[in-house]
Amino acid sequence: MMTQPLLRNRTFDEMQPGESASLVRIVGRDDIELFARVSGDVNPAHLDATFAATGLFGHIVAHGMWTGALVSAVLGTRLPGPGTIYLGQELRFLKPVSPGDVVTATVTVREKRDAKRIVLLDTVCTNQKGENVLEGVATVIAPANAIAWPRTELPEISIRRHDRYDAFIERARGGQMLAAGIVHPCSTAAILAAVELRNEGLLEPLLIGPEAKIRAAAEAARVSLDGITIDPVPHSHAAAARGVELAASGRVAMLMKGSLHTDELLGAVLARESGLRTERRISHVYAMDVPAYAKPLVITDAAINILPTLEQKRDICQNAIDMLRRLGLEQPLVAVLAAVETVNPRMPSTLDAAALTVMAARGQITGGLVDGPLAFDNAVSPDAARIKGITSPVAGQADILLVPDLEAGNMLAKQLLYFAGATAAGLVLGARVPIILTSRADSLTTRIASAALAKLLAGPVPQGGVLAP
Repeated sequence: MMTQPLLRNRTFDEMQPGESASLVRIVGRDDIELFARVSGDVNPAHLDATFAATGLFGHIVAHGMWTGALVSAVLGTRLPGPGTIYLGQELRFLKPVSPGDVVTATVTVREKRDAKRIVLLDTVCTNQKGENVLEGVATVIAPANAIAWPRTELPEISIRRHDRYDAFIERARGGQMLAAGIVHPCSTAAILAAVELRNEGLLEPLLIGPEAKIRAAAEAARVSLDGITIDPVPHSHAAAARGVELAASGRVAMLMKGSLHTDELLGAVLARESGLRTERRISHVYAMDVPAYAKPLVITDAAINILPTLEQKRDICQNAIDMLRRLGLEQPLVAVLAAVETVNPRMPSTLDAAALTVMAARGQITGGLVDGPLAFDNAVSPDAARIKGITSPVAGQADILLVPDLEAGNMLAKQLLYFAGATAAGLVLGARVPIILTSRADSLTTRIASAALAKLLAGPVPQGGVLAP
């Protein structure tokens, strides 16, 4: 049985002038961001590389008090240790502390004052070059009695950082504004989304719907429609038809769902006379930023095809591959999901997965590496794949998760959203223009990511690729 480590102190009587104790920490990005979160100090000099580049040091630096907190840690856990009462601290910050620096905090007993067990300690922090970055003097009341106390086991903390799509969002912002048909934006959420995306420099919205309802929604949202064109039609069905007409004629480069039902918009897109149909089955993708996964992750189809056939799954797979290739990923890795990683005749999803793998090997699916059946753990975890002895170029590092049916995909996507802190951009692929699907619950970050994806898919093919390794 393992014993829990103990914190031991030095009493006032035991401490001697010249006695010292230290601890060492490496400054990481997570340390800086956690300190900012806890303290509320979000000065961009500590968090924003672009802002920091214009400052005195030319790069991000750690908060001065992060370094000062190391002194507190030595005093509270090592010298004097548990039972210490911190009375005061003089600090002088001498040099900046940067991400990657190795900081050693040292406290040294300078003076003891018997009357109230007061001790003065010199406090110094040095970097890996031996340079003093902080100096000062601490005043404490030292403990009278020896203490040995179990070290508290702290909870694990993880940072939910959403930066998987930063590269393509920045690229989309830098390109030419493209017209987007916002179909029936008659709610405050739909109007706000259109205005936000214009203000972000991503899209030039064309509002299609009943003008009175659109203006009433803008008034309720307290936003101005100055400079935004309205194409008036009487109702949502007419708005869907008009949006499709404008997209087919090239007057808008993409469509975005407003406050009408998804089926109403897609019904107009799929009408024989629409001009937007292709030989492909349309499908939905969630382009997900999952903090726990090392790269972007696409889940398809979780919103349109309820129980797709093998032939439809081929189209769903090809749509997702083509999207990532257009974004610059040379050979996307597709994991065809099932509950198990072996073919079982009683589980149709495993049969489809095996068939899709063979179809890709024979050129019926192109541009990506496809493998299945793979269970979810084997698709995203190299360790899980290794433990189960799975040898595959896809296992443990999938870019695309092709789910068995809509129910499985929808549950998987929402579990990642609500339990894993993911964000998800939603698009419909397979038509002649990309279609943005957003919901009222989507954050601004999600709407921006969805619009950026659509803009890059609708515009010129990127040079060099925005998702290329």
